[in-house]
Amino acid sequence: MNSLAAQKPLSVQVLVLPESSMMCVASVLEPMRAANRVSGKTLYHWTLASLTGEAVNMTCAVPLIVNAGFDGNSRGDFLVIIAGFNQHRHVSSYNLARIRNAASGFGRVAGVEAGTWILARAGLLNGRQATTHWEDFEAFANANPEIDVRLDRHITDGKYVTCGGAAPAFDMMLGLIRDQHGPAIAMEVASVFIHDDAHVQSEGQPLIALGKVASREPRLRKAVRCMEEAVEQPLPIGLIAERIGVSTNTLEAMFKRHTGMTPGKFYLNLRLKAANRLILDSSLSFQEIAVRSGFNSLSAFSRAYSREFGRSASKARQAT
Repeated sequence: MNSLAAQKPLSVQVLVLPESSMMCVASVLEPMRAANRVSGKTLYHWTLASLTGEAVNMTCAVPLIVNAGFDGNSRGDFLVIIAGFNQHRHVSSYNLARIRNAASGFGRVAGVEAGTWILARAGLLNGRQATTHWEDFEAFANANPEIDVRLDRHITDGKYVTCGGAAPAFDMMLGLIRDQHGPAIAMEVASVFIHDDAHVQSEGQPLIALGKVASREPRLRKAVRCMEEAVEQPLPIGLIAERIGVSTNTLEAMFKRHTGMTPGKFYLNLRLKAANRLILDSSLSFQEIAVRSGFNSLSAFSRAYSREFGRSASKARQAT
């Protein structure tokens, strides 16, 4: 446990950019509030900031009122940068310099969701491991070859922490509370939010979120993870059934009961969702995307994509 935590509240500044998710903001702030409440002490003191000091328009179209404008000379224990859509538009090179300067004055610095892009653009993640939201993973990795990009829920490398979105941000904050104030308080905070799923930071971000089905039917979770790990070279359904220790008929029944689809249809949808992310977030050719999503020809991929999304891959890219 950090001795600083026993002496005085940790000073946290949370910088929120326009078009961020309210869920990400809540996932950072609420665990600290709960930690103060369950401990009966002020363990954390935070300031909510925007680049201008004015309210920030969130993705849900609700303006978020902040306490202050961002001060590039700020100092404290933990700086958290939360970003969402169009981060390039919202953060100028001048603001990147301010963020870079501020980062030097904090003991720990985190990027939440597209906040990882901000840290990368500021040159703070070079040579480090980092993660971002799975929808942005391909584009981020291509844009930042100097960063060891991993599809973990959240990653700590030195004083820098990056995480993939709202739920991983909550896990990140629970980890901070556990490190600073011990597992008992962290468990109490988790209980406040009825958060009963323990995720280690190295656990991969799922391409498909199964929710409570994953705990009720772990064999389904294993089957889906087999599919996710073999998008480029799809596995026969019979082999997936063999790997999770059930018959093909049992696997068919399991998928129909919990997803309303056959395993084959579910697998195809998963691959097409992976392809759609590459179409929207990368400059890869359609031929390369077809290969990466497990299709043996561009024409087969084009037909499947159009059936699934109701428009061609080229029209989907033009719309971005």
